[in-house]
Amino acid sequence: MAKSLTQEFTKGLWAEIPPFRLVLGLCPVLGVTTTMENGIGMGLATTFVLLGSNLIVSLLRKVIPAKVRIACFIIIIATFVIAVELLMQAFAYVLFLKLGVFIPLIVVNCIVLGRAEAFASKNGVVASIADGLGIGLGFTLSLSALGAVREILGTGTFFGIELFGASFQPFTFMVQAPGAFMALGLMLCGMNLVGSK
Repeated sequence: MAKSLTQEFTKGLWAEIPPFRLVLGLCPVLGVTTTMENGIGMGLATTFVLLGSNLIVSLLRKVIPAKVRIACFIIIIATFVIAVELLMQAFAYVLFLKLGVFIPLIVVNCIVLGRAEAFASKNGVVASIADGLGIGLGFTLSLSALGAVREILGTGTFFGIELFGASFQPFTFMVQAPGAFMALGLMLCGMNLVGSK
């Protein structure tokens, strides 16, 4: 039991890390990762929604009729998205403004709905919590890493702290949409090379 819970948690940190292995949830990955702070914020918001929705879906899995399960899952997910949106407005308003429309879009994030459908609706509460936490933290790490690369190369800063001095010419391309695709592609390549060994 403990071994399988550990496996459910750790699979989201490498084997099934959402943007790099499952290639899911790319809209926020590309849209908000101009800084590491944005990546961490979006990742933690998604982790909160994943944990809450996996828990509730797992608790109600035998009660929800099969014909309306997707609609029910979306309602459950939307409830947690509203909660995280209100919490961010109350306690992290500047970050909330930076993330903008991507917070409400967590409702239709295929990672969250996919975990509800593929895992939480078929497994117990503890395993579903481990799955949600692992996938959520893996997503947070992915967004943070991509945000760090884009921020360092694109602005020459890390968490807003200047790294290279006044003579540094940043690759402003990296904080624009094409830079997001390039950075993600190079990181996907790196993950595949490491994974193949």
